Amino acid sequence: MPKIRFYSIIFFVGLQVYAQQLDTKTKNSLFIAPEFLFGKTMEANTGFPETKLQKSLFVSLGVNNQRIDEQWSSRFGIPKTGISLGVTDFGNIDKVGIAYTLLPFLEVGLFSKKTNRLHLNTGFGASYIDTKYNMDTNPFNKGITTSFNWSFKSFIYYDVLVKKSSQWRLGLGYTHHSNGHTLLPNQGLNSFSVSASSLLGNTSYLSPENQSVVQNTRVKSSQTYFSFRSGIGQNVLSEVYNDKKEVYSFAMSMGKVINKIFKLGVGFYGRFYEQYYDYIKNEGDLVKEQVPFFIEKPIVYASNYGFFVSSEVFMGHVGIEFDMGLNVYKPFYKIDWQLSQGELLYTGEYVLGELDWYYEVKRTISSRLGVKCYLLNTYKSPKNNFFVGASINANLGQADFSELNFGYVYRFSKKSK
Repeated sequence: MPKIRFYSIIFFVGLQVYAQQLDTKTKNSLFIAPEFLFGKTMEANTGFPETKLQKSLFVSLGVNNQRIDEQWSSRFGIPKTGISLGVTDFGNIDKVGIAYTLLPFLEVGLFSKKTNRLHLNTGFGASYIDTKYNMDTNPFNKGITTSFNWSFKSFIYYDVLVKKSSQWRLGLGYTHHSNGHTLLPNQGLNSFSVSASSLLGNTSYLSPENQSVVQNTRVKSSQTYFSFRSGIGQNVLSEVYNDKKEVYSFAMSMGKVINKIFKLGVGFYGRFYEQYYDYIKNEGDLVKEQVPFFIEKPIVYASNYGFFVSSEVFMGHVGIEFDMGLNVYKPFYKIDWQLSQGELLYTGEYVLGELDWYYEVKRTISSRLGVKCYLLNTYKSPKNNFFVGASINANLGQADFSELNFGYVYRFSKKSK
C-alpha cells in the first residue's frame, strides 16, 4: 500500500502537468527554481537521536499560470504550480537518514494589493526515507517506521531581487514527513528551515492592460452538485497490533460550486475497520473486560458513521479537498485509543492510554486532506465527471488511515450572477 500511495502521487503529478499542457497557450511560461534549505529537525520522541544542522536541496519545475482566460488562475492572482524534487539530510545520517521527496506545489501571492514580493508556497506529496525505526538497531528513532511516507512543505518567500528573467528570494517554513498511521510508531519528522533560492525563467508580472482583462474574465456563478466516493485504505491498531489491515469507506455529499473553482458542501460518511473487526472477533482482552456485547455483532461495532463539511479548490483537472467531520458513531474508538496511546514497557507490561479530555475531542472530530484528479476539466463545468484520489484521514489532527478512492460528481444547471 505505501508503494501504491507513492506511485499514485506520481500519477496525479503527471496528469496535472499533462492537463496544464493541454490548456496552456503562449500566455503561460515555464521556470526552474533551485533552492538550498538549512534548519533543524525537531525531536520526535523522548531520547530521539541527536541531530546536527539539517540540509536540503530542492529543484522545482513549474509554470507561471498567466493565461488570462483561466478562471482559477485569475481568481488566485496568477499562481505558480509545478513539481518539487528534493533531497534532505536530517543531520544524522546513521540514525535518521536521508529523505528523497516529490511534491506537487501551489504558490500564491500574499498581501498582493500592497506588494508583489511576498508569496506562500505549499506542497503535498510523498517521500522515500532510507533510515527508519528498528526495535533492535534503531529503537530511539520513533519518527519514521516505513520507507514511503506522506510529505508536506509550506514556505513563505520574499523576493529580494527581481529581474525580468530571475527572482532571488529568501524563505522561511516548515516540512513534515509521516506514514499516515500505516505502521507504528509514527511520531513523524518535523523541521523548521530557512532557504535561499533563485527562480529562473520569465518572471514578469501581468501588464496593467492584462490585469484589466483578467478582472473582466471573472464570471460569478453557482452550481448545485451531488458527489459519491468509495475508497480503500490501510492502518494499524497499535505497536502491539502492528499489522496493516484495510479500512473500507464511502461518502455522499452535496452543496455548491462557486465561480467554477470553489466547492462547499455537507455530507455523510461510513467506514468499516478490519482492525476493529478482527480484535472483536478474536475476543481481545479489552473487549472481554469492557464491552463483551461487541462480540455478538462485530460488524456493527467495527463501523464508523458521521457527517462532514467539505471544501475543495479546483485547478483544471486537479482538486485539493479538505473536510472536517463529526463522528456520530464510532464505538470501538475507546479501545483504539487505549491501545494506540499505550506504551509497552521494557518489563513487558503494557500501560493503556488514559481516557482524558484529549480522547474525547479526537473521538468526536474527524478531518481529511486529499488530492483528486478529474477525468474532465472542472473549469468547463461538466454535468458528469469522475475522479481518482489519494487522501489522509485523521482523528482531529492525528492520522487515522491513508486511502485511495474513486468517485463521481453530478452538477445541476449552472446559475450565472
